Amino acid sequence: MKGMTPEAIAKACNGTYFGPEEAKNIEITGVAIDSRKVEKGFLFIPIKGQRVDGHDFIDQVLAKGASLTLSEKELPGNKTYILVKSTKEAIRALAKYYLDVLDVKVVGITGSVGKTSTKEMIASVLSQKFNVHKTKGNFNNEIGLPLTVFELTNYHDIAVLEMGISHFGDMDMLAEIARPDICVITNIAECHLENLGDRNGVLKAKTEVFKYMNSDAVVVLNGDDDLLRGVKEVNGKAPIFFGIENYNDIVALDIQNKGIEGTTCKIRTKEAGEFDAVINIPGKHMVYNALAATAVGKALGLSNEEIKAGLSSAATIAGRCNIVHKGNITLIDDCYNANPQSMQAALDLVSMVDGRKIAILGDMFELGPDELELHYNIGKYAVEKGIDYVVCVGERSEYMYKGALNAIEMLDSKAPNCLCKSIHVPSLDSMPDLMRSLLESGDTVLIKASHAMGFDAIPNMI
Repeated sequence: MKGMTPEAIAKACNGTYFGPEEAKNIEITGVAIDSRKVEKGFLFIPIKGQRVDGHDFIDQVLAKGASLTLSEKELPGNKTYILVKSTKEAIRALAKYYLDVLDVKVVGITGSVGKTSTKEMIASVLSQKFNVHKTKGNFNNEIGLPLTVFELTNYHDIAVLEMGISHFGDMDMLAEIARPDICVITNIAECHLENLGDRNGVLKAKTEVFKYMNSDAVVVLNGDDDLLRGVKEVNGKAPIFFGIENYNDIVALDIQNKGIEGTTCKIRTKEAGEFDAVINIPGKHMVYNALAATAVGKALGLSNEEIKAGLSSAATIAGRCNIVHKGNITLIDDCYNANPQSMQAALDLVSMVDGRKIAILGDMFELGPDELELHYNIGKYAVEKGIDYVVCVGERSEYMYKGALNAIEMLDSKAPNCLCKSIHVPSLDSMPDLMRSLLESGDTVLIKASHAMGFDAIPNMI
């Protein structure tokens, strides 16, 4: 890893090096916080978790061949290590240093909904011209972001980094590491309200990133979002706005929704005219992701043809609107996370398919004092969108179930013999039996809930 010597690491972490003098200027070959992933020549960073303290594995990783370890306490014997005040602070400082060493542009992505899908779309577009490294999985927090940075090499031109937050101050920690050259904010929705209060609080927390961008940085915002539209300038420069409304800089026209087959549209840019786009990921909301990717592509000099190719080749990953065929049943696996806005978008998608529509929905977390009402409203929305069977899982989702029942009663009063049904179950324990009794050939099944609900187990039950 370029520039990552024990001497440089100690300086970057404000730590004290202990070990042989001749080893101070030998570059490490990798970084790990999991002792099982340590290889010869690696730096091990022990993190104190709720259940496990990485310091307990220091002897083991050094025996495996790790060149160096960080430690919050002095170590006995002749171990090669760097003594630091906090390994969590050190890992962030070290990631910041490593990004300084490498000559890569950083595209930072944040927002309430669609960060991961937008990241995938942007990476697909930029890969048409550059060597791109992107955030993997959910490595978008104060530990995951540094680990993503440590995977960069001299081969890479661009890092596409996702930044996820849930508290005020979280973005400060992440943006101080990433210092994006281009920043994308997807939207401002009702999420993490337990910590951030309301959408204005969400906006304030997300836009902390602006403090860490240089004067030449480019800001790309969803111009159809009322709060983001209010951002008139960042460091003296106007943002680039994208959306389906004509006042945006990057606009989608003639949108043709193909259901779970994806979407086609024309994309218009101010400088480069229009081009036809094919988005093979289902959901009208993916158009916004494509527009954000177009804006980033244009900012980095890609042609319309390069952007078009990148959009059409973009794919989903597990848990994010991923279409899975289980025999004659179609599963829309969108189970990675959920808030009211993303729930509605997923229900909009499944409502478009032919055949029987089933939604297995679970609790949404961190919604604050209005959480029960928000769950209730999603239940109503599911029925109003024509979902045939709404399965509500979890404690909060009992209110989702009540909302669905209310909507069913209203439909039945207008059109007797309404066929919509809903059920509530407290946990996933009863799901295997329920799935066997409920599912029929030709069904389309949506699964969606907050990550902690464990809905990623459901596909294996079908």
